[in-house]
Amino acid sequence: MRIMSEGFSPSYGGMLGPGVYVTRSFEKASHYPVHSNGQRLAVLKLLVRVGKVKRIDYQGHPLQKIWSSYGYDTAWVPPNCGMVNSGLEENCVYDPRRITVLDLIPNNRIW
Repeated sequence: MRIMSEGFSPSYGGMLGPGVYVTRSFEKASHYPVHSNGQRLAVLKLLVRVGKVKRIDYQGHPLQKIWSSYGYDTAWVPPNCGMVNSGLEENCVYDPRRITVLDLIPNNRIW
């Protein structure tokens, strides 16, 4: 698996701007491994050093996409705040070096 050997590549955009999107919710994480080219689906168990965290709890928050420019390491969307359709929490970590993979959990769910 490329992430295991090369680490995470941050996105260039998204709901919270650039970074690596992670969650503490196995339910949410299990929706994201996409089956393509015969690859096995998996969820990664991570250790994330979140550092200084900015809570972003509504659409249009003034720091929603620029929190990292204000010295924050992670943006956090709390559960059930109306920003994520599933109601589950989400985090965006600006520097992928803050993330360590601890385990690979097979995810054989079909959605």
